[in-house]
Amino acid sequence: MENITQNENRAGVPNFEFGLYTFGDLIPDPANGARIGARQRLREIVDAAVLADEAGFDLFGVGEHHTLDFAAISTPVVLAAIAQATRRIRLTSATTIMSTVDPVRLFEDFATVDLLSDGRAEIIAGRGAFVDSYPLFGYDLADYGQLFAEKLGLFLKLGERERVSWSGRFRSAIHDLEIAPRPVQERLPVWIGVGGTPESAKNAGRLGLGMALALLGGMPERAKPLVDLYRQAGIEAGHDPAGLKVAVSSHGYVAETSRQAIEEFYPYYGSYMNKFLGQRTGRSGISRHEFELAVGPETALAVGSPQQVIEKILHQHELFGNTRYIAQLDVGGMPYAKVAKAIEMLAVHVAPVVRRELARS
Repeated sequence: MENITQNENRAGVPNFEFGLYTFGDLIPDPANGARIGARQRLREIVDAAVLADEAGFDLFGVGEHHTLDFAAISTPVVLAAIAQATRRIRLTSATTIMSTVDPVRLFEDFATVDLLSDGRAEIIAGRGAFVDSYPLFGYDLADYGQLFAEKLGLFLKLGERERVSWSGRFRSAIHDLEIAPRPVQERLPVWIGVGGTPESAKNAGRLGLGMALALLGGMPERAKPLVDLYRQAGIEAGHDPAGLKVAVSSHGYVAETSRQAIEEFYPYYGSYMNKFLGQRTGRSGISRHEFELAVGPETALAVGSPQQVIEKILHQHELFGNTRYIAQLDVGGMPYAKVAKAIEMLAVHVAPVVRRELARS
């Protein structure tokens, strides 16, 4: 599989990238009630990253949630472990909750990951759809927006020079201090995670940073205005349109047939949604009927046969002009064997075809 997919990668469109991401949830397997521990889950995350690297994927992301329901909480530590086990795949957070982290420590951590990985580190920065980190680290939700803006501004400044002076509202001032270590890359790539907030899209454009668009359900056309706002804001701020890049991320699962994909993925996706959607909205989750509607041919969720997933990714590219597609396959306590099979299906039967079709167009 390694040789086939990596050759296809080079023969296709070099700037269209495929990636995987995970939060390392610890939900019990709905099939048997078994719940693996954090140690095993972290080992499986590293194994999945190695498999993705060998299969020719371009990116592997690890996200953070600060509760006992997740294993991948310390993102840079997990990425550093992956860096030592992989050779070429780029490593990103997915996402870093910028509002509740110290930007200096964050820069130190990811510069270190960059050094350990020979220049493969990236960051997707976001405000956080879950707010568990705010009380944990002593921040007020009332400062949600101001925290993000100030800390992101400081983080970007840290990448500009070795000595920095800075002052703000939420952190002690820095007076001509050294910022170390320095990464391999001249600048650590930063993308802004955007869920559905127009202001987040415009902010990413104004800063000239990449926009990582989370399409976790519904029709992808609904997100087109966000991408348009992003590019418009970037152009108005004087940024080169070619540098205003969009990544699309979604839940997904690929099997040989659409029926197999639905049958295998629904129990885990349903359990995942019941746990986390229920916590946030009070809903009981998603019924089988609702799930089948949610993975229909016109929707954003990349669940189905290889051809169905190919068509969805190509349609999204037509809408957004995105240069990346990033999938979360491992949800709801899905056994690693199923995750590995879905990774292989995506690598062998989806990514090469998408790249060939984009090369023709």
